[in-house]
Amino acid sequence: MINTLGVVGAGVMGRGVAQAAAQKGMRVVLLDVSDEILTAADNEIRQAIRFAAMLEKKAVAESADDVFARIEFTTDLGKLVNADFLVENVSEKVAIKQDLYPQLDNICSSDCVFAVNTSAISITRVASWTQRADQVVGMHFMNPVPMKPLVEVIRAHHTSEATINRAKQFLAQLGKEAVVVNDMPGFVSNRILMLTVNEAVFVVQDRVSSPRDVDRIFKGCFGHKMGPLETADLIGLDTILFSLDVLYESYNDPKFRPAPLLRKMVDAGLHGRKSGEGFFKYPNLHQAVPNKPKTTTVVEK
Repeated sequence: MINTLGVVGAGVMGRGVAQAAAQKGMRVVLLDVSDEILTAADNEIRQAIRFAAMLEKKAVAESADDVFARIEFTTDLGKLVNADFLVENVSEKVAIKQDLYPQLDNICSSDCVFAVNTSAISITRVASWTQRADQVVGMHFMNPVPMKPLVEVIRAHHTSEATINRAKQFLAQLGKEAVVVNDMPGFVSNRILMLTVNEAVFVVQDRVSSPRDVDRIFKGCFGHKMGPLETADLIGLDTILFSLDVLYESYNDPKFRPAPLLRKMVDAGLHGRKSGEGFFKYPNLHQAVPNKPKTTTVVEK
């Protein structure tokens, strides 16, 4: 049983993990590098928990405030000392993770499992930065975390069966199912998804189609709930670019070369939903349920 969860990184994914865990009764220590980031996370999680409570059809035994009270916001790594399980969600940059993990290794208890929530970085490589390689596992959550019932769990070279079972137990507490795969950069989901998204960007870049019509084809012809470009906006175009860069470097395969338009948009600050604009515009960014996105004019000129 996981009682105290450490969550490192209070961005979109970290907030979602913290919210999901608190709603299932766990105490959560949510850590990031600045009070500004944590204040934003505080506001977003508080709103999301209250919105979830309003949508709950059956009687709720506790208030949204009771759920929120289980989350501690901090910039102090030392607060993770009592974590039973840790989920790391920092930026998809190898240098940041490589600096972080030796610190976590020294602070966290010897039996704490480290779950790496990454889109593409090798879990075996991350484990090599610790003294507990058998207790490091990949855990690729999908966005929005509280609403997605399935999680891709990645077994690294040294990951023990006990660690896999602990990861499954943690996810079961969250009401989620684990699918265990082996460790190669991108795993299953992003090794395939990033290629799809990148090619969709190339289609827009080559003026074959508009972003909206690309997504209409995937939704109308294939039954997808979201098209590849709306999915990219939800994930974050900066995260998509980081992931493609990692895949390109890892496999030395030109098929993972990021579309120049994608890099240009990231450089321009068009990161998707979290910035208010990507391939589509999101004018009501801070509403609990954003309105249907409008196609951005920046891409379609």
